[in-house]
Amino acid sequence: MSVWLPSAPCTPGTCVERTGSATAVPRAVLRLAAVVALVLAGIGLLPLGGRIPAELVRRWCRWIVRAAGVRVRVTGTAPPTGGTLLVANHISWLDIPLLGFVRPARMVAKAEIRRWPVAGALAARGGVLFIDRDRLRALPDTVDRIARALRAGQAVGVFPEGSTWCGRAQGTFRRAAFQAALDARVPVQPVRLRYRLDGGTASTAPAFVGEDSLLASVWRVVSARGLVAEVDIREAIPYGSHPDRRSLALAAQPGVTAQLGWIHTALVA
Repeated sequence: MSVWLPSAPCTPGTCVERTGSATAVPRAVLRLAAVVALVLAGIGLLPLGGRIPAELVRRWCRWIVRAAGVRVRVTGTAPPTGGTLLVANHISWLDIPLLGFVRPARMVAKAEIRRWPVAGALAARGGVLFIDRDRLRALPDTVDRIARALRAGQAVGVFPEGSTWCGRAQGTFRRAAFQAALDARVPVQPVRLRYRLDGGTASTAPAFVGEDSLLASVWRVVSARGLVAEVDIREAIPYGSHPDRRSLALAAQPGVTAQLGWIHTALVA
């Protein structure tokens, strides 16, 4: 296995809790239909590219999460404008619209997605930056492409763990993307994502791990009751505050950059 092919020990059988019941099926079907409708609407807008207002993209991301029956609790301050590297821990497919809700960004994704029928072409058209995790020799070129996007004033979203975790544990942030932030001289915006139930208990139901299928993960989410996604927007790390990518990645790691208090907390309906 390549050293740039990180994996998590999490599996659906050992980590992920089951949700829903027979009585919850009609509600889950309606939620699933709403999510699909919003995704199709987003696909229809792809030809407009950068002409779509950022606020509309943020609302669309929020609508997808809400359509799935998940409330969103945002904590922290607004991220910087201009070129910014957004980094977050990775648990679920929900992480992507949640990060887009924080700030619309070009996402970094594994190169395998580019070869998927239909979805690959759509992702490429949507500005996704692909990384070939099996070829370390291609990594400098990927870092350079991320840096060019950052220099152009764009936000780039990365999940530096390189794999999804169930939420009870987390992986180590890989350092390559942070080199792009250093090269482009832009700030890093750490975001911590967590999923809980209404009562505050941590939930692994949204996790998309191991050999889990996307459909199974989506169904667990839409059939769950009382899921809340917590989005903690940490204080941005300015360029020049860390001398190298190793220390920058460590500073951005969830749990390391924990703040004692937040500026505000808002439950997004």
